[in-house]
Amino acid sequence: MSTQAVLFDAPGPKARVRHRILTVVGILIAIAIAYVVIQKFNEAGQLKAFMWEPFVTDPAVWTNYLIPGLKGTFTAAGISIVLAVIFGLLFGMGRLSTIGPVRWFCSVIVEFFRAVPVLLMMVFAYFGYFATSNLVPNVHAPLAAVVTALTLYNGAVIAELVRSGVHGLPKGQAEAGLSVGLSPGQVLRSIQLPQALTAMLPALVGQLVVVLKDSALGYGITYLELLTWSKTLGSAYANTVPAYIVAGILFVIINYTLTKLAVYLEGRLKKRRAKK
Repeated sequence: MSTQAVLFDAPGPKARVRHRILTVVGILIAIAIAYVVIQKFNEAGQLKAFMWEPFVTDPAVWTNYLIPGLKGTFTAAGISIVLAVIFGLLFGMGRLSTIGPVRWFCSVIVEFFRAVPVLLMMVFAYFGYFATSNLVPNVHAPLAAVVTALTLYNGAVIAELVRSGVHGLPKGQAEAGLSVGLSPGQVLRSIQLPQALTAMLPALVGQLVVVLKDSALGYGITYLELLTWSKTLGSAYANTVPAYIVAGILFVIINYTLTKLAVYLEGRLKKRRAKK
């Protein structure tokens, strides 16, 4: 019996017809909603041609608003992904430790930060600590809070990727390492972890997409990233909807590029395994 048959029953003729009908109805509803939204925007004058002209006629739109916004987004995402990888490696290896208290402590930390919403962590980090302490200058407090939240959440996710990646390796490799005199820690660091990291590389790139998108949550604590600068741009040029649309398009382009990079890396890894 195939795995597909075990997981679910293949739809019959009536079910396939029903699925097609529901799909068509869903598409029509989505088109109707989009039409109503576009009409409302058009009635408010937000989709008029002159609202879009500053994006192609005024360089200040890019130099004073969108490019600083992109810089803020990339700064928070870049710092966060580096720290998250370090956090994930440390706590992922901790979850694989043969020492019970270490394994328990790392498991609690990882599961806790995976469960807490990122925005909530940003709010607590900003208002509960960075905005009221002298650890960082006030001007950098929003960035510190955004990086803290993104690092803790995504680091916890990466730690789980490390744990699952190591557990997904053939057990014979660990047994072979132990048989030649390596300790469990040496087997993990020298044999299992490098292979797990190679296998999870596409997932790590995919997690970078999550970091970039979640950096927009810094809007709630006044961090100057792309979404915040888009709001300022919309206020300055009275074209709020076009500003947000352009920001959304920029996010889509960046995240689509990263997604294609993840697909490319996955394809390269599959070819490399096939040659071995």
